[in-house]
This record gives sequence, C-alpha cells and structure tokens, in this order.
Amino acid sequence: MKIYTKTGDKGQTALYGGTRVSKASARVDSYGNIDELNSFIGIAKSHIEDEEVLRQLKKIQFDLFTVGSEAATPADKLMLANGKSRLPIIISETEIEELEQWMDAFEDKLEPLQYFILPGGGKPATFLHAARTICRRAERSLVFLNESEEVRPELIKYLNRLSDYLFVLARYISKLNNEPEEYWNPNER
Repeated sequence: MKIYTKTGDKGQTALYGGTRVSKASARVDSYGNIDELNSFIGIAKSHIEDEEVLRQLKKIQFDLFTVGSEAATPADKLMLANGKSRLPIIISETEIEELEQWMDAFEDKLEPLQYFILPGGGKPATFLHAARTICRRAERSLVFLNESEEVRPELIKYLNRLSDYLFVLARYISKLNNEPEEYWNPNER
C-alpha cells in the first residue's frame, strides 16, 4: 500500500466514517492541532531521561491518538449501524484524573509559584512549554468546533488538564536538571 492516495489533491480529506470535508474545516484543524501537539511531546521526550516521565508521556501520546480519532469523527458517525461504537476506545474521566494525580505528585516536589514563569528552563522544559501552548491551541480549536458540531466535553476537559500537566512537568523537569526558572516579575523590569 502506498502512503499517497492523491484523494486530497483538491483540498479535501475524508473523516473517520467516510465524510469528505475541506482540509480547512474546523474539524480537520482541531485534529491537526492535536497531531502537532503529539509530535511536540515526542520532541520533548527525546530530551528527557527520567523513566517515569517518559512512561507518562508515552501514555499521553497514546491518549492523544485517541482524542484525535474522536476529533476526526463526526458525532453522527460515532456509532455504527449495529449500535456499537466506531471507536474502540475513548477518553474518559479516568484519563483526566490520571493527569491530575501525576500533576499532584510533581507539585509536591516543587516550590509554590509566586510569579509567572518565562518559558524556558533548559531544552526539555522549553519543548514542554511549547507543547503546552500547542495544547492550548488544540483546546481552543475543539471549543471552536463545538460551537458548530458536537464534541464530547471530556475531550475539551482532557486537553485543558493536559496543558496544566505540561506546565507542571516543565517546572519539574527544570528542577530535575538543575535549570533555574526565570520569573516574570513586573517590579523587576
């Protein structure tokens, strides 16, 4: 099987379930942002050595494929004619709670925040901060899609929590690597 199909040469693509839409549609934009986020997490992983963090990020990348699959599926195509789900797995409160537990464990090892933090703190932390901003864009694009087409609230909630996780993880990785955090303190301009 060849990787290229030539079916998208005129600016359209097929969603999961077969519906063809413009590549500029809100749905395609949303799962494209999720895919970009997943790639940036892969870049961050390539600079991280902590095995537990790598395990978590691998799980998150798996979950992002799950989020992207659902984002690529119109609501009316989520169920097959036989009443079964088209998707073998979906994001639930379990994955959201998992992110919260991981964040809590990292925050227990960090100094409390007193100021905003400038993105940085060494290569891995910087890539995690970039992933956080891409995550926020992915979240906004799902919210925008939800204004015209139904999106399960768990998908938006997952991305919201994931951006928080990426922020906390960036701080934790900076600490592990003895990289100082730089603060945005308006009084020290």
